[in-house]
Amino acid sequence: MADVARLAGVSHQTVSRVLNGHPNVRDATRERVRAAIEELGYRRNSSARALVTRRTNVLGVIAVDTTLYGPASTLFGLEQAARAAGYFVSIVSLKSGDTVSLAPAIGYLAEQSIEGLVLITPKRVTAESLAALPETLPVVAVEGGQAPDIPVVCVDQFTGAVTATRHLLDLGHRTVWHVSGPAGWLEAEGRIQGWRSALRAAGAAAPDPVPGDWTPRSGYAAGLRLARDPEVTAVFVANDQMALGVLRAFSEAGVRVPDDVSVVGFDDIPEAEFFTPPLTTVWQDFTQVGERSIEVLLEQIDGAAGRGGDPARVVVPTRLAVRASTARAARSRRDQGGTRQ
Repeated sequence: MADVARLAGVSHQTVSRVLNGHPNVRDATRERVRAAIEELGYRRNSSARALVTRRTNVLGVIAVDTTLYGPASTLFGLEQAARAAGYFVSIVSLKSGDTVSLAPAIGYLAEQSIEGLVLITPKRVTAESLAALPETLPVVAVEGGQAPDIPVVCVDQFTGAVTATRHLLDLGHRTVWHVSGPAGWLEAEGRIQGWRSALRAAGAAAPDPVPGDWTPRSGYAAGLRLARDPEVTAVFVANDQMALGVLRAFSEAGVRVPDDVSVVGFDDIPEAEFFTPPLTTVWQDFTQVGERSIEVLLEQIDGAAGRGGDPARVVVPTRLAVRASTARAARSRRDQGGTRQ
């Protein structure tokens, strides 16, 4: 900074004001300082700056299974929101969100002098899992928070599933089958609870869920199983990737969508509208999840809110995107003579 000040013919304090965007600097002086910065290739020493300001402007993120659309989209939304707020993000990606893998990740990020931490975990984050956290570190859990003093930002999985199931019931289907996500995942639990609640409210029987693991392959296996049952006329699938597999299985089995069976997914991935047929699905606002998560975290960092007491719980709404994979119920395939081969 001293070299920049010398070349620009200004004081050290003026260089600092330019770097910090201070308004009380004349335009000509500002341009002279910027030209000197460019000529010398000056870059801020973030470590030295942190020693003075006690701020690193770095947030830590621990994300579990970012190969999946939901966690990956949440991570992208968080990073964009953090950058807009003037923060950088240090990310640790984990395949599993258990206590054994979380503890070293938390410890690693805590050593990086992060100002706050966001946990993107599809499973419940327990107090035991968070034992490695410094008590003064601001934390927000996305979806998976269950520790009593951790703020949570989550998508309204329950209402999204209710909306999807009611859509099918309103089309005249007597009941709705469900291809569920894997056991232990909060999103899967919320969606199965919403599905059951909607069926119960309508007085409809709840068939046993067909288990899946979020992949198209598991959806394909579930679809082959459902295609053999001529009573199946409507299926709510816990995510769009599995719905893709269900559609493939139905096509191979001669089950027409939506003429014979209506199908609804969850996520509204970018490819959903290009499935055959275009998929009716539940849209999640991952941008808002990211923005609200950063907002809640910065409230803690700035002292407007703290951990403990009554932590914030922000629920982001969903929306049903209706496309061509759902239609009014026809007679069951048993009444039509069974599945066409």
